[in-house]
Amino acid sequence: MKKIKTIIFLFMIFAFLAACNGKNEEDHSEHQAEKNIYYTCSMDPQVKEDKPGKCPICHMDLTPMKKDNSASNEIALSDQQIKLGNISVRTISETESSLVENYTGVLAVDQERMKTISARAMGRIEKLYFKTEGDYIQKNQAVYQLYSEDIAIAKQDYFAAYQQLSMPGDFGKNAKSMLNAAKQKLLFYGLSNSLIESIKTNSKISPYTTFYSTYSGYVSEITATEGSYVMEGAAVIKLVNLNSLWLETQVNVNYAKSLKIGQSAKLSFADYPNNEITAKISFINPEINPDSRLLLIRMEVPNPNLLLKPGMQAVARLTQSNLKGVFIPIDAVIREENATYIWVEKSHGIFENVMVETGAESNGMIEIKSALDPAKKVVITGAYAINSEYKFRKGSDPMAGMDM
Repeated sequence: MKKIKTIIFLFMIFAFLAACNGKNEEDHSEHQAEKNIYYTCSMDPQVKEDKPGKCPICHMDLTPMKKDNSASNEIALSDQQIKLGNISVRTISETESSLVENYTGVLAVDQERMKTISARAMGRIEKLYFKTEGDYIQKNQAVYQLYSEDIAIAKQDYFAAYQQLSMPGDFGKNAKSMLNAAKQKLLFYGLSNSLIESIKTNSKISPYTTFYSTYSGYVSEITATEGSYVMEGAAVIKLVNLNSLWLETQVNVNYAKSLKIGQSAKLSFADYPNNEITAKISFINPEINPDSRLLLIRMEVPNPNLLLKPGMQAVARLTQSNLKGVFIPIDAVIREENATYIWVEKSHGIFENVMVETGAESNGMIEIKSALDPAKKVVITGAYAINSEYKFRKGSDPMAGMDM
């Protein structure tokens, strides 16, 4: 009987110890479960608390969330989340593509076709034959009349030397050299040969001289007025030839790297929607605009029928054919203040972000210049959905803390 009591006592002790151990394990598992849960606000995901309560910002009830124990640059998504986020992936490889870019610019005067008619000597503008900007001046048309004592003296020297040519002896010989010297001076003042020859037959030398245009073009600026005094070399009228114009526009630096002088571009105009003109790149600015990171290029635009006008807006379409590179949709690239990156599928449902360097953009595609792991698939659609979920769970920029 004593033996039976002893056995019953030992059994009770064993049962008690087993119950305590089970309770400890249950308490431990509950504690572990609590460690994997945090509480956040759906309106303010930056709020994270260890226990239930109210959001300190909007005072809504905090929502329990399971902690994401994946790596700092990774996120795990369920099949349902992938479907709802319209997330799709694709293996990316180098392809040959043609990039087309449209740039807007304004037609301007070709500065190399601008000419200035200036005063050939100091004097007074006695008469202007053209007084309105936009007037067309043909070559050899009279432009202005100048009163100049310097030119009058040179005319008188030329006439006197001509009169002495018929004199005998040294007078005649010296007169010939004096005549040549006086003629060279008149040519320097801009007088034509025919006008100089006419001096020989005019006994009365006039201080007034009419000057003629040596160019054809439209008056773009009148800098002198009748009755005003001008210095030698001062501008009187400026002309511009509109048979060729300039179109200046600014292009993306990455795109401009492969542009070349002489490359063709197609131009279209809102004022003439049915006309398309071929222009050529004539200048690529070696300096980049530090604020916009854009590069100025200039195109020569033929305008033989003068249909196009300076100030007219144009769209230049630049095409680069047979470009080799890795291209993905622009929406697949996340651009933050400090970094540019994409999301790639590490394994099913596991996505990681990869910082990349981008290149040219065109037709909704962007060039990826960084080397990519060919074994991994790039997220083509839904990249922003992954990014939003990442920030909601981890409350930070995926590239935060990375050395750019």
